[in-house]
Amino acid sequence: MMENHTEHVCIICGQGKEEGICIVSQFICETCESEMVHTNAEEEKYQYFIHQMRRISMQANIS
Repeated sequence: MMENHTEHVCIICGQGKEEGICIVSQFICETCESEMVHTNAEEEKYQYFIHQMRRISMQANIS
């Protein structure tokens, strides 16, 4: 029996991945999810993650 692998495009890194989470129908891959959880608010990358996450709420408001 073949497993059904579905690839989603991560809203953070833009890459197609199979493993991750969906928030309001937007996909975040395992790698980005882990990196976000371990990024301190003082780091530059933190602001990038906030910016990308805002895209989720904007797209949710459009629907």
